[in-house]
Amino acid sequence: MSANVYFKEAANLIERIGGQEEAIKTAAEKCAESIGSGNWVRMFGSGHSVIPLMDCFPRYGGYVGWAPIMDPRLMWTTVSGFGGAEELLWLERQEGYAEVFLRHNVWSKDDVCIVFSHGGQNAAPVEVAEAAKRDGLYVIAVTSMENHKNRPASHSSGKKIGDIADLVIDNCVPPEDAVVPIPRVIGNVAGTSTVAVTILIQALVAETALVLSEQGYAVKPFASPNVLGIKPGHNEEVYVQFRERVRKTDSKFKVPLPDRN
Repeated sequence: MSANVYFKEAANLIERIGGQEEAIKTAAEKCAESIGSGNWVRMFGSGHSVIPLMDCFPRYGGYVGWAPIMDPRLMWTTVSGFGGAEELLWLERQEGYAEVFLRHNVWSKDDVCIVFSHGGQNAAPVEVAEAAKRDGLYVIAVTSMENHKNRPASHSSGKKIGDIADLVIDNCVPPEDAVVPIPRVIGNVAGTSTVAVTILIQALVAETALVLSEQGYAVKPFASPNVLGIKPGHNEEVYVQFRERVRKTDSKFKVPLPDRN
């Protein structure tokens, strides 16, 4: 069965990702430093690389301190047409767009910025990484090191996200991404990079929580109401934590957030 081929490839991928232990530990220490001091771990991705952001926070097991930077124009809501994948694939390659998008963004040099991009070459992730680096943030790139080492840069700067970042975490996925060959089909099917980055972000969430706990900081994760011991209103308290951190750190917003505590 081709499904079994995919399962084996995915299992091998997870084993390879396990070899990123040192990089994940270093990243977790930086993320814990930022979150523990009341700042943020900012995360950016476009196309399917937005999925690890959405799978990090807010969701069960996620906690305050992780801040997804998402642009609906760089995410698809349909295949083609308004909100389509064709359009975003064009837009994420256009130099200068990310700088315009980031005009609304407020971040601090004490934040961490994680940029996800399998290829690491498109203008959007490159320019977000460049902007974060320019503003003094610690930048982490999650990308395919095979792509980074073997594919030429397409941005006019001559850089890929791995060239800009302070730390690179390898998603351990081959450049083609898809891994299952099918008879009479040119090219493989069944991609793996999304599996890789969702595993990596959850591993980083876990390791960061451990580092914080060892420092005496207990995170309050979103939790399923079906879990024993979770009191009513638990998740509402997480939202309150989030809004309080926003108020303290994003004071440059022209319109204050309403008090809904």
